[in-house]
Amino acid sequence: MKKMFCALLAVSFGSLAYADIHMPPAADQGPTRKLGRGIANVAYGITELPHSIAVVNKREGNSAAASYGIVRAVGRTFVRWGSGVYEVATFPFPTNKGRYTPPYRPEHLWLSS
Repeated sequence: MKKMFCALLAVSFGSLAYADIHMPPAADQGPTRKLGRGIANVAYGITELPHSIAVVNKREGNSAAASYGIVRAVGRTFVRWGSGVYEVATFPFPTNKGRYTPPYRPEHLWLSS
């Protein structure tokens, strides 16, 4: 029974690796990814408020977070919402240099590769 379980586990992990290897490179950035990115920016753009305030608080202290952090967070929230609306509206078209990549540089570089 133990050997059968190990064999089943090996086959299941092997099938996942096969699926990952055979994913076409063009599927990485396309219109559906652009639409999903736009919907996520619209839906979760409000999360920039606590995140930006916390980042300013960590780097510059409480006073900066209570003043400059709030202003920066509100500005970043509106930019995120605006880019989300833009990407949802233009998702069928490759608008960034003939590609579907985002027009902005990703903040979290470890997620983009």
